[in-house]
Amino acid sequence: MINENTKKSGLGTEAVWAGEQEQRVHRATQVPVVVSVAYAYDDMDEWYDVAIGKKPGHIYGRNTNPTVTAFESKIRILERAEAATSFSTGMAAISNTLYTFLRPGDSVVSIKDTYGGTNKIFTEFLPNINVDVTLVDTGDHDALEQEIRKGCQVVYIETPTNPTLKITDIERIVKVAKEVGALVIADNTVASPVNQTPLTLGVDLVLHSATKFLGGHADALGGVVCGSKKLVEKIYHYREINGASLAPWDAYLLLRGVKTLKLRVLQQAENAMQIANYLDKHELVEAVYYPGLETHTHHDIAKKQMRGFGGLLSFALKGGMESVSILLPALKYANCAANLGSVETTFGPARTTSHVEVTPEERKALGIPEGLVRVSAGIEDSEDLLADLEQAFNHLAKEMSKK
Repeated sequence: MINENTKKSGLGTEAVWAGEQEQRVHRATQVPVVVSVAYAYDDMDEWYDVAIGKKPGHIYGRNTNPTVTAFESKIRILERAEAATSFSTGMAAISNTLYTFLRPGDSVVSIKDTYGGTNKIFTEFLPNINVDVTLVDTGDHDALEQEIRKGCQVVYIETPTNPTLKITDIERIVKVAKEVGALVIADNTVASPVNQTPLTLGVDLVLHSATKFLGGHADALGGVVCGSKKLVEKIYHYREINGASLAPWDAYLLLRGVKTLKLRVLQQAENAMQIANYLDKHELVEAVYYPGLETHTHHDIAKKQMRGFGGLLSFALKGGMESVSILLPALKYANCAANLGSVETTFGPARTTSHVEVTPEERKALGIPEGLVRVSAGIEDSEDLLADLEQAFNHLAKEMSKK
């Protein structure tokens, strides 16, 4: 049983035990799925105290739920946070957080390589409400520092990025942001708490698409934001009024998935490293993007701030989309799908996965080739994944020789 007042347990232990004890009932060993919309009170004063937050409890499902609370508590502990609140999707977590802290006339500084949906918020939605957005080439820390020093309310980073796996030096950017009093928000979806805990590096808020590595089984949507109680309460208030609440059943599936987070992520990272090494040597591959490779531009930064390099990588094929269209269908142990972080290995071009929302011209401007393939390594045996890649590339070479 986890006691938060004692020495921290290992992350694998906390992934299994943390945040659940208060939500278990009837001596059950698992947190129940509570589907009740409302919670009844005979004592009107107690009901009021719960409603205004003076006493713990629940009054209405859009606000809080016991199953959801257990999930939030678990992620809060894994991310070393004081508080956490959850959402119906990862994009709900991102958008609600940004809209909580940005007002007309404010400025936000971010990087160009954020997830496609996030990029749309920066390039389309925030400008519509008169928020000034500056996007800097990812990895150009000097330019990022320069823009932050001009003054802004929010600095938003995603590291590693999806799908180009670029790295931002968290501590370096946090230091500059604090000089101008800016709030620093970090998307930790790709790394997961197993590989990186941005709050310990000075970030104010860390968020996840829980649909990905946290859940790990491609069967539940969700998002979560962690940070100080003061900041999270503001986000929670925005979310409870705007209504993007996490559903109890999804919370249960995510809660169950997190229990194996460490085991899954370690195996996924091992597989990703082996796949990256294989691709890096293949004559039909133009480039491989994985922070675990020593040839990665910011390998040293990733090594400094990460405990592992994660299960996501990407690569560019010679021949572009024509080659992609031949290679991917030939794979036996891979889903060609728009998801990442699952136990099954998943392949997909950026144009139909991470950046389907943006135009080909926008993808080109962001430095994303049309033939870029994102790979989310699963938990299969490494030798099977490598053998599968080998036969698929042999098929590609044979087909290309016919051209």
